[in-house]
Amino acid sequence: MSGPTIGSLRVPGATLHYEVRGQGPLLLLIPGGTGGAASFDGVADRLATAYTVAAYDPRGISRSPLDDPGAAQSVAEHADDALRLLELLTPGEPARVFGASSGGIAALQLLAAHPGRLARVVAHEPPVVEVLPDAIEHRAFLDRVRDALRRQGLGPAMALFAAGLAKDSGAPEPEPVPDLPPPALEPTDARVAGLPYFLGRIVPSFMSYAPDIHRLKSASGRLVLAVGRDSYGELPHRATTALAEQLGAEPRTFPGGHLGLTTHPDAFDDALRSALQG
Repeated sequence: MSGPTIGSLRVPGATLHYEVRGQGPLLLLIPGGTGGAASFDGVADRLATAYTVAAYDPRGISRSPLDDPGAAQSVAEHADDALRLLELLTPGEPARVFGASSGGIAALQLLAAHPGRLARVVAHEPPVVEVLPDAIEHRAFLDRVRDALRRQGLGPAMALFAAGLAKDSGAPEPEPVPDLPPPALEPTDARVAGLPYFLGRIVPSFMSYAPDIHRLKSASGRLVLAVGRDSYGELPHRATTALAEQLGAEPRTFPGGHLGLTTHPDAFDDALRSALQG
């Protein structure tokens, strides 16, 4: 398959880098973390046999620079970016959307705000911790991460953040990760460079986001919530399961853990195709 078509889109406060490949109904991929569109490299070509696949770097990540590098971030703004891409690539036609982690939170907001614009939304482990009964503890945890970043720097803050996402005791052991070429699991320079922005501005904003349960219930027939088979007990898994319970739904189980998209690309592709088809 030939390489993707590269484009850029001006949005308020930023310029978005996006990539399009394949043909068929549009599938917009919203990444989490700092990987940007590149985080979908393991599945994009496979999905492009059935869909026109569009992936992009969210504002402030990798090749999507902010006009003001110090600008505050909001879930609503990131969801509006996704909507503008949909309007550019498939104006007026309901589209399919997949969001991973923080990208899943943007996808939830997009569905809540513009349900008629979407045919199907799959959100994989969006860390919507505000739906948890112990949300107040997680707010305090995020305050500690923010304070560590300010006082001690990126390394200690990342260590604290990772510990806060870890499994509860008693969770089953994950399956072994298959052998992969080193670049699949090692962070790139671009990902590392994006960590201060992600931890300092994306995490506080996105993990304090409270989804609109009423609106999501109204659109629940178009929504699939997914959790990783190997991430049981981790914070994003627990939050997604709690959201599914509030919506009266059952989350689907995808291969791997929170990073199953990277560690189990073939099986993840199969699970995503099934979820997109209903």
